[in-house]
Amino acid sequence: MMMPRGSGRLKLSKMNMGGMGTAMMKKVMRDKHVDSLEDLIRHAIKNGVKIVACTMSMDVMGITKDELIDGIDYAGVGTYLGDAEQSNVNLFI
Repeated sequence: MMMPRGSGRLKLSKMNMGGMGTAMMKKVMRDKHVDSLEDLIRHAIKNGVKIVACTMSMDVMGITKDELIDGIDYAGVGTYLGDAEQSNVNLFI
């Protein structure tokens, strides 16, 4: 499968600076004492942030629930839009 397994293996961008982009960004984050992406997600969930994985996108990309972190919800586009309409802040990534 073409998809990375876990946020630790994600590339920074399509260009990825010849493979160095992610490592450089992680170093800058460490130097600035910024938590890792995994820790930021964990803290967000602990503080009540609702993370919703799109089941259609998961199906298209061949991603299973076992491959994603614990504590997230799963929904289709309609459910997501309904929840987003009722929320104070909505980020679609």
